Amino acid sequence: MSEKQKTIIVDGKEIPVIPAKAEEEVKNKRTGKIYASKTDFDADVADSNTDTTVDDFRQDLEIKVTRIGEMGALTKK
Repeated sequence: MSEKQKTIIVDGKEIPVIPAKAEEEVKNKRTGKIYASKTDFDADVADSNTDTTVDDFRQDLEIKVTRIGEMGALTKK
């Protein structure tokens, strides 16, 4: 770890902390409507003016990880 990278100790070993960002998408899989939150989806299910059911629920999670250089072991030549 040549640069000053944040690390934590796990089971006595120093482990690098990899910066990551998570983005959640709550969606009606039948109509494609995207909701701001699961709570908004639940409100749509409870609304008698829509035909949305709990079976229409879809949740996707995208995790973006910042590249921090070489990971893994190097082999000797």
